[in-house]
Amino acid sequence: MLSNKEFWEKRFREEGRVWGEMPSKSAYQALELFRRYGVKSVLVPGSGYGRNTRLFSSSGFTVTGIEISATACNLAKQFDPASQVYEGSVLDMASVPGTFDAIYCFNTLHLFCENERRLFIKECTGKLGEPGLAFFTIFSEQEPSFGLGKEVESNTYESRPGRPTHYFTEDDLRDHFHDFEVIETGIVEEPEDHGGQAHTHILRYILAKKTK
Repeated sequence: MLSNKEFWEKRFREEGRVWGEMPSKSAYQALELFRRYGVKSVLVPGSGYGRNTRLFSSSGFTVTGIEISATACNLAKQFDPASQVYEGSVLDMASVPGTFDAIYCFNTLHLFCENERRLFIKECTGKLGEPGLAFFTIFSEQEPSFGLGKEVESNTYESRPGRPTHYFTEDDLRDHFHDFEVIETGIVEEPEDHGGQAHTHILRYILAKKTK
């Protein structure tokens, strides 16, 4: 069974810019919200090859990413040289210096079981300064793949051994961010096309503010 690092390294090495070059739909949504709140610096955990970091860096933000795959980090240096990307796990972001006005995290939190999801959010909390905004998108229980595979925890299924996916309800999402002031939540339909397989994800998003 591949480790998390090995899995993503293999995927980016074999598929490159697997989700294309356009930013995610929710990145544009976060961009407008960050502008509204006066954000200047953004941390992007699970930054991949830079398709979302580039939207923020090209819009005048100081952008830092952290990505577990060395191949994706190298791709990001070419695709978005304006952003600083560190190789490492989102579960231990001590290697990333400083704090940030905001965090944008696209479809990464749901890739862990509960203990690691809580740790991930704790790591993000430690990286937030003022105004301390967090914008996350995650799989919802409305996803077509919900319920497929072996259930390893409540609403968490393995589509393949060792690859958990958690599907968030509204209450579950708010519970994960109980130490934050929740500003906004909602559903966003996110189209994707990789490998010629066009589909739409039904995601939840949350905009929350650090309170501690």
